[in-house]
Amino acid sequence: MSIIKHPEQRVGVFIDTQNLYHSAKNIYHARVNFGNVLKDSVGGRRLIRARAYVVTTESGEEKGFFEALGKIGIETTTKDLQVFFGGAKKADWDVGMAVDAITMSPKLDTVILFTGDGDFIPLVKYLQVHGGCQVEIASFGRSTSSKLREAADHFLDLDEDPRRYLMNYRPMRNSRGRSRDTGDVQVSAPEDSIAEQSDPSEIGKITGVE
Repeated sequence: MSIIKHPEQRVGVFIDTQNLYHSAKNIYHARVNFGNVLKDSVGGRRLIRARAYVVTTESGEEKGFFEALGKIGIETTTKDLQVFFGGAKKADWDVGMAVDAITMSPKLDTVILFTGDGDFIPLVKYLQVHGGCQVEIASFGRSTSSKLREAADHFLDLDEDPRRYLMNYRPMRNSRGRSRDTGDVQVSAPEDSIAEQSDPSEIGKITGVE
């Protein structure tokens, strides 16, 4: 889909850290290079705010990750990791991310969501219709909802260049033992700061769009 991009376009970025983390881990056994994803998705436009939704742990080892995000212009919004009896973990940020995007949309021309979660489709439609925003998605194509891709005005498929969008990436080898790609290193989240995937959120109830 053809989209409008110009230097004065006001852009807001909202990062579903948990979703991207699990996609990179499950598909590539690697971690996300948030710096390169941010740079390429914004594409020289006017970045108003970039916010990552993350969880904190008792160990506090995610502090370095937060500081690294800050250095590349990404602020963090945190929530304590809940650990239930039996070891289950949960820290769902979907509704909070949706509310922030809606709240900030009057000051934005474009909203970019770093997620492949189909639960955000109602949010995309709400921002397009009621917020008057161009909505773009950046995520790994193989783990992204096809309906989310269709709903968005533009989709940046991180699968198309794993060398650029992943760190600690070890390319898969073909039957002849040859590498398909090589990786590079940048900013990614520590494993303990990412909760296990939780139940789908109810974004439709927040946005009023079914």
